[in-house]
Amino acid sequence: MTVPEKLDALRCCMRGEGIDAWLVPTDDFHGSEYVGDYFQCRAWLTGFTGSAGTALVTMDGAYLWTDGRYFLQAGQELAGSGIELMKIGEEGVPTIEEFLEKHLAAGNVLGYDGRCMTAAKGEKLRKALTKKGILCRNSARKADPASGDRNPDPADGPIDLVGRIWEDRPAMSCTKVFELDITYAGKSRADKLKELRGAMEKEDCDYHLIASLDDIAWLLNLRGNDVLYNPVFLSYLEVTKERAVLFANRQAFEESIVRALEKDGVELRPYGEVYDSAARIPEKSRVLLDPASVNDTLWTSLARAERISRANPSILMKAVKNPVEVRHMREAHVKDGVAVTRFIFWLKQQMKEYDPAHPVTELDVVDKLLALRSEQEHFLEPSFETIASYGPHGAIVHYSPTKESNLALKPESFLLLDSGGQYLEGTTDITRTIACGKLTQEEKEFYTRILKGHLNLGAVKFLHGCSGTSLDYLARQPLWEIGMDYNHGTGHGVGFLLNVHEGPNSFSYKTWPHRVNPCVMEEGMITTNEPGFYLEGKFGVRCENVMLCVKDEKNEYGQFLHFEHLTLVPWELDAVVPELLTDREKHLLNEYHALVWEKISPYLAGEEKEWLREATRVI
Repeated sequence: MTVPEKLDALRCCMRGEGIDAWLVPTDDFHGSEYVGDYFQCRAWLTGFTGSAGTALVTMDGAYLWTDGRYFLQAGQELAGSGIELMKIGEEGVPTIEEFLEKHLAAGNVLGYDGRCMTAAKGEKLRKALTKKGILCRNSARKADPASGDRNPDPADGPIDLVGRIWEDRPAMSCTKVFELDITYAGKSRADKLKELRGAMEKEDCDYHLIASLDDIAWLLNLRGNDVLYNPVFLSYLEVTKERAVLFANRQAFEESIVRALEKDGVELRPYGEVYDSAARIPEKSRVLLDPASVNDTLWTSLARAERISRANPSILMKAVKNPVEVRHMREAHVKDGVAVTRFIFWLKQQMKEYDPAHPVTELDVVDKLLALRSEQEHFLEPSFETIASYGPHGAIVHYSPTKESNLALKPESFLLLDSGGQYLEGTTDITRTIACGKLTQEEKEFYTRILKGHLNLGAVKFLHGCSGTSLDYLARQPLWEIGMDYNHGTGHGVGFLLNVHEGPNSFSYKTWPHRVNPCVMEEGMITTNEPGFYLEGKFGVRCENVMLCVKDEKNEYGQFLHFEHLTLVPWELDAVVPELLTDREKHLLNEYHALVWEKISPYLAGEEKEWLREATRVI
């Protein structure tokens, strides 16, 4: 079907269900960062393939909201579809809630698959619309005008209108689940569940429902491959004081894992049964759940129980890495450091031997780096889509090359390379801005300022009680002093063989109403340090290491902490303007390069090793 034909088919379903507007977000049932093929309803319906966007279909129109990263792409892909592009943040462009309030009337019904929307977003919609008499419907039962914000019965089931017309829809992922041995995990699942129940007791809760896949994988010491780049598996977990129930696809589990789970008091049940189970929770039971990750259908299935809306206790538990996880993360970063260092040497050689008839392209960079990482023992997959952006593409913060956009590198300007790997020993994330050849003075000065900010944040000594909000200015100060800035956070938490973007630890001077804001930094937390600068049409610079929070001295003022660099890859000395560095910053740079040489050089030989010696020279 063409896009207009799909829209007509969807409207036919809407009429049959008494629905006036149908919302299609970009999400799976778990609020995951990446969305599998089965969940690509918005892309299939509209033809817009960007990673972020929400479609709305009414009886006489169709609309797509997306952000500035995708304005150009969306305009091209929506051409001729009859779908109007709504540019988020542009003057005169309403939010989805504002649009619905204006275009729907009292008694109209907005429908959506509640499994593909978080409870937090569902509650926001209901709050905005029900005051105008507009009904929200997230299940198969038709809305009751008398009840407004109603709670469906478990028999209602989900409502998925796009699924009804998507005839060749891909199957839901069901990859094999594997056990993460305690020699890597450092703590048994029985001990983690015991700690979790202790947190439930503090909240006086009878049940805890978990839908976030990384929390479930961490708690149970299991990993999978159902979400791109994130080694997790589709599942829900229901925990009480005495038992735990894992709702997942039985075919994904070897019998030995099922028996091991049973031994630890975890029962395996079919994936889709979670909604009926939630609806059967006894009246007046207190249920702990996180509206930022639990989907709206599951949230409203709790018709009788009392919802205790809190962040999952496991978020903070898994953010503080245990000593075994820390030891393995150090090992993972040595492996990754070897791979990325070898890549930089390779690229430098290619630029020296530059042949305009056979240039290295951005996609060649992605392939070569993946090949070098794949040579490392226990490498599993990238931890996110590689950002390989040359020259002006570096100014596009989240750019990743495609066949259509693929630029050829020349022996000039920067390659901004942001990438990471998943190893049995842990998760990595690194950005290096590499000089491909001759640089302008402007490129050098901005690189030096970003490196200064990175070095100063990485070397900070601070009292326990500080959050990333307290410390973020250190990375931005070299830009702020010349009236410049970058429009993203300075760092995020990193999981242990889990999501590369993990909370609640982060560096950001801003607070965001829709995000978990920075928590107090604790010993064992692992966080990125990645200031940047982006000059549209010219270049981008970002300097990123992963850092471990460790204890420093303790005295009458309290416990001090500092950071240890886990990432081990040289900086671009050919881009450094030494006169812009203080003596302390030169010392920090030389000290870091001495560490890189110590840890990485034993794995190199010949020209690679000699190049690393020069790349880590004292300045």
